Amino acid sequence: MSYQALYRAWRPQKFGDLVGQELITKTLKNAIVTEQTSHAYLFTGPRGTGKTSAAKIFAKAINCHRQEDGEPCNECATCTSITTGRQNDVIEIDAASNNGVEEIRDIRDKVKYAPTECDYKIYIIDEVHMLSTGAFNALLKTLEEPPANVVFILATTEPHKIPATIISRTQRFDFRRIQATTILQRMEFIVEQKQLQYDPAALKLIAQAAEGGMRDALSILDQVISFGNDQITLDNALMVTGSVQNHELLEYLEQVHSNDTAAALETLHQIIVAGKDAGRFIEDLISFCRDLLLYQQAPKRLEEEQLDVVDDDFRAFAAKISPEEIYQMIDLLNEQQENMRFTAHASIYLEVLTVKLATRKQTSVAQTNANVQVPEAAQTALVEDLSRQVRALQEQIHELEQRSAQAGNGVQLNRQEAKPRINKQSAKKAPTVNLTQLYSVLDDATKKSLLELRDIWDDLMNMLTVAQRAVMHISSPVAASEDGVIVTFQFDFLCERAQTDQQLQTTLENGLDRLIGHVPRLIFIPQDSWPQIRQQYLDSQKNAPSHEKHPEDRSRSEEKQADQTTQAQPIVDEARKLFGDELIDVKND
Repeated sequence: MSYQALYRAWRPQKFGDLVGQELITKTLKNAIVTEQTSHAYLFTGPRGTGKTSAAKIFAKAINCHRQEDGEPCNECATCTSITTGRQNDVIEIDAASNNGVEEIRDIRDKVKYAPTECDYKIYIIDEVHMLSTGAFNALLKTLEEPPANVVFILATTEPHKIPATIISRTQRFDFRRIQATTILQRMEFIVEQKQLQYDPAALKLIAQAAEGGMRDALSILDQVISFGNDQITLDNALMVTGSVQNHELLEYLEQVHSNDTAAALETLHQIIVAGKDAGRFIEDLISFCRDLLLYQQAPKRLEEEQLDVVDDDFRAFAAKISPEEIYQMIDLLNEQQENMRFTAHASIYLEVLTVKLATRKQTSVAQTNANVQVPEAAQTALVEDLSRQVRALQEQIHELEQRSAQAGNGVQLNRQEAKPRINKQSAKKAPTVNLTQLYSVLDDATKKSLLELRDIWDDLMNMLTVAQRAVMHISSPVAASEDGVIVTFQFDFLCERAQTDQQLQTTLENGLDRLIGHVPRLIFIPQDSWPQIRQQYLDSQKNAPSHEKHPEDRSRSEEKQADQTTQAQPIVDEARKLFGDELIDVKND
């Protein structure tokens, strides 16, 4: 039999083997024992944390007739067929390559057929966030009310890309990154079972490099075993991962801390000659600086969390370096890491980084001394000059506010297009308002349409990305018809951003199509312009000749005029000011 990778050969076959996710495994086991399983699950979390393995174990346990305490027996025909991938009633689908509407429609057509061998038919859809919008729509109804003997398990590393309507129909389990100590224990168990000689320091290095992913850890371990001919040594682990040993990192940081540029460059040269990866070197430095900061604030926590990081040399260096210096180092490391992303000369950037780190403290001290040496008379003159500038700026702001208020009172909106007046000193273009489209919405606007939009507005916002929600979070619909909706924005610059963001408008239209079944035209206007526009529309309707109005328009106009006759009543007048005409329904006794 051909060799099988460690992460496949040692894939968990029962919930007890799924390390680092005890809360999730206990919940699933209890649900199986008490027969309170759901029809749909959503497994989310970083790669290599056990999402797909948990889905397969759940498929075996729910169909195993010999399961004990929620654990599958792994011996019956059902368990063995699922483990080997030969069970027709457990269907695994890769949404990355099967993300179209037709594939999901095929599932929807076949889901109504009963399972052939198992008690439950299990659909495992991996990387479900890759499904298209049409595919999600096709899956939605089936996911909400599948047949009694069907269970859907969705797995993804990016849950924010899944529509809220899908998430709300599932039980969600968030798989966390596995702690390095837990990964280390699992690797020790595996190498002992394989009867391999290993260096504990090598396994600790691999556990750190895996960054919380068990699959990544086993893949690195597999490479180290192959590289060293079944010998797991620290040197081999360093070679495979491209990492730098902690004592080398500490030596390098001590040299740049003491401003010994020549020694730091020599240490860097030795690291590069040894074949270490430049990007990995900077990541290790950032991680080491982070460990220094944590140790200064919570030493016991770091000693429990990290593996072989804290020693006497580490403690001594953490005692003599200040947090401010570590912050400066991290800023420089992050900046240089970003610069190195698209370069073919990483060693040059590392040398420049070394010089910056080594001369950083000297520059800071020189600036501090320069500030200290300023004469007292010069400081007094500087303060007076700054005070004059502040007063001048305050006067300019006051003048601009007065001009803005005068400009706001003098704005006139025409039927074709209205633009809020722009201060000449403003560099940004104000949002535009097309009154032709806006009036067409107001002509057919109804309270029912507006209330329908407001009921689903929060759900619509949840469908947006974080950046899109930042634009729309202080917007609200103020008028709506079957064919259009008017949305106001508290700030003009957000309104302008929404008017020019075609992707945002497309996302909103797709969301409206899902939630209300049709796509009204979206009209974005500043909130400050809305009262004046509404009042101008009401005046135009009141002054228009009755024979020029459509019968429906006349009836609406009569209703508005009837409403206006009641405005003399103080209560009605106050209610209109607070809630607007759209939400007020006045009934005469």
